[in-house]
Amino acid sequence: MHPIIFFSKMDFSQSNLFGYIEDLQELTIIERPVRRSLKTPEEIERLTVDEELSDIERAVYLLSSGQDIQGTSVVANLPVLMRQNPAETLRRVLPKIREVLHVAGVEMQLTAAVSFLTVLQEELVSIHTYSHSFLHIILQNLEHRDAGVSNAWLETLLAVIEALPKETIRHEILNPLVSKAQLSQTLQSRLVSCKIMGKLANKFEAHIIKREILPLVKSLCHDVEYEVRTCMCRQLEHIAQGIGTELTKTVVLPELVELARDEGSSVRLAAFETLVNLLDMFDADDRSQTVLPLVKSFCEKSFKADESILVSLSFHLGKLCNGLYGIFTPEQHLRFLEFYKKLSTLGLQQENGHSDNQLQLQTLEQEKKYISVRKNCAYNFPAMIVFVDPKNFHLELYSIFFCLCHDPEVPVRYTMAISFYEVAKLLNSGVYTIHKELVTLLQDESLEVLDALVGHLPEILELMTNGGENSGSESKLLSIPDLIPALTTAEQRAATSLKWRTHEKLLQKYACLPHIISSDQIYYRFLHRMLTIILTNNVLPVQKAAARTLCVYLRYNRKQEQRHEVIQKLIEQLGQGKSYWNRLRFLDTCEFIMELFSKSFFCKYFFLPVLELTHDPVANVRMKLCYLLPKVKSTLKIPTDKHLLQQLELCIRKLLCQEKDKDVLTIVKRTVLELDRMEISVDVFQKRFYENDLLDQEKERQEHLLLEMEQLEKEKQQNEGRSTNVNDKIFEKKRRDSKTSSVLAKSITLSVPVSSSGTSAGKEDKKSKLVRSQSFSTQALHPKYSNIDKCPNKSSATGYTSSVSGMGKGCMLSFSDDSFRTHSTGNSGNAAFPSSSSRNLFNSADQKSNGNKETQSRKMSM
Repeated sequence: MHPIIFFSKMDFSQSNLFGYIEDLQELTIIERPVRRSLKTPEEIERLTVDEELSDIERAVYLLSSGQDIQGTSVVANLPVLMRQNPAETLRRVLPKIREVLHVAGVEMQLTAAVSFLTVLQEELVSIHTYSHSFLHIILQNLEHRDAGVSNAWLETLLAVIEALPKETIRHEILNPLVSKAQLSQTLQSRLVSCKIMGKLANKFEAHIIKREILPLVKSLCHDVEYEVRTCMCRQLEHIAQGIGTELTKTVVLPELVELARDEGSSVRLAAFETLVNLLDMFDADDRSQTVLPLVKSFCEKSFKADESILVSLSFHLGKLCNGLYGIFTPEQHLRFLEFYKKLSTLGLQQENGHSDNQLQLQTLEQEKKYISVRKNCAYNFPAMIVFVDPKNFHLELYSIFFCLCHDPEVPVRYTMAISFYEVAKLLNSGVYTIHKELVTLLQDESLEVLDALVGHLPEILELMTNGGENSGSESKLLSIPDLIPALTTAEQRAATSLKWRTHEKLLQKYACLPHIISSDQIYYRFLHRMLTIILTNNVLPVQKAAARTLCVYLRYNRKQEQRHEVIQKLIEQLGQGKSYWNRLRFLDTCEFIMELFSKSFFCKYFFLPVLELTHDPVANVRMKLCYLLPKVKSTLKIPTDKHLLQQLELCIRKLLCQEKDKDVLTIVKRTVLELDRMEISVDVFQKRFYENDLLDQEKERQEHLLLEMEQLEKEKQQNEGRSTNVNDKIFEKKRRDSKTSSVLAKSITLSVPVSSSGTSAGKEDKKSKLVRSQSFSTQALHPKYSNIDKCPNKSSATGYTSSVSGMGKGCMLSFSDDSFRTHSTGNSGNAAFPSSSSRNLFNSADQKSNGNKETQSRKMSM
């Protein structure tokens, strides 16, 4: 039975045909706006310029008869024309620009202001030529009706004033300024005059300012328009710096006092901010008799009738309190501190015993203002610690610190996170009192807060663990009990968010943890997490950050079995992973290992797995490996690693003969030339490799000390266990044999300390090594010991080399041969390398060891 098939045919009947036509008409309607946007032939003709014209002629033509957009393009291209042909540009193009600017629109005006400033900054003409040709155009457009255009030309003029000579400024700017600052001039003209006078105050001597500028300043301070008084009040700071302390006290301070009582709130605000900025120029009498009463009145009025100054007052309060610290009475000191506490909880606290629900609803504008006030209080918190003395922090400011760290608004907590490091530095030995707030900010729901805190996280954690009373390697976690859960939670929240830059930054900063917490804590809570991120995350910078941090954790891991396990997982899951992306990340990880570990460590565990990738089926992996081969070769030492060098040369020959990808083959040939030019270091210490060899020996020495420390700690634990068992047996025997003679009991008790003392006496050398290893565990993790220039004793590395060289050069890389073999069987290599390639690796390792023994025997025979 055949299936029934329905054929659908297009119907071209008259009714359906009209439907198709309607659909086509809809499409044409959609395209109509696009067609309307195209230029007509007449418009194209007007926009067309003769190609044979030179740049100068084309610019003149477009400015004369072109459209506005073409003229704007010419004005934007003015610096280029000045570089090519300055004389013709000044003679023909600049006059045309001057004519066009009279009727030009806003866009061309703004473009011209930027172009004129570029010509000045790049010094395309001399300052004399610039003042003669460009300055008059700038001055003509200062009073443009558009405020944005006027401000743009004003910024250009203020930059020009810095470069002009005094005589030019005096004739071209200062003399016309007298008439421009009169009340008969427009508001815009007087505002421009205020800003120009603030700039001129630093260009002339004090007597010229006193004679020619200060009279204009006083008249503008008493202008009828509050905008002019506000603008002039803000320029008084620059004028005071130009006229000096004496004139500031006699001229500027009285004006500020009068403006501080002005009817306009913006004028009072400007006067207050100028007073705060000029505190250093006033003596103690002026501060106590003039400034302090004004500040007190500001504080009183801010809560009652003048909330406009509240935000500014909270921002400058730290500077104000420390600037007036010397003249405060104890009562005034306490009053300003209470004022700061009130501002810190503004909008949150309950007033007069009534809850917030019973109060009148705040407007949205008031709520924004209160948030800004609390944010400013968070910004000033370090200054307030200095104000009350860090010794009184817990009594005076801890409650405010707690409230600001738990503020419901993100901007407040963000500011506290930024200033957390400054607070920790100021508290010094009392930093342990704010560890709960550190945990709170690490677990904050906003990633912005976490990002702000992470910036100085290593420094904060170091202060927490070493600066507090609970400092010490054995009690690092006692000072911050919830640190590890908070750090893991922060990383997981950053990983699940879309803000990968925060996650990358967090992983980079977590590299400091070996200096903060124990090796076991890092292994169980962080190290495997880093490997998971490398395998599962999709963002390349995050993967690289996790790879480098994992290498740091491996570098300072203190247990041999854990190191073996991590190395094995890196080789199996990354180097031999199914995804080529994982194999690429393995090469990145090997690059970090070469940076952090000694050459012998890399050669022992990662050299051959890296070379295996020369047979990778993906061209990108082989290409990345070729770029890495010069660094791989630099880890070899002759004659110890002669066999590895042969393996490297064999892999390169195979690449040259068997590579089919053109791009990879090109890189291989380039790499071969680079490898031929490279010099391989030898076991003997050489001057030309001085710094690199010294750094590598220091790394190898530290790795060797880690192994010694692990071995001695195991022996110590075993000895303690034995002594404990012996004492327990003696106690049980005493209890059972209570009827035994006292002589026998004394002989038993005396035999125990003799044996223990003999054991301890035989291990004095091991104890000294343990002390040295423990000192390394507390110092080598610090970043300052990673730089070879800052090694505590360079001679120690050379002495170590000389002592080892006396034992035979094959023993120089003792770490590479015996570092991970303590208390292990001959099959310990299986833990470091995957089973699939273990046979080849063991063969190479045996050959290497045989080669070392042969070279040693030859040298001994010689």
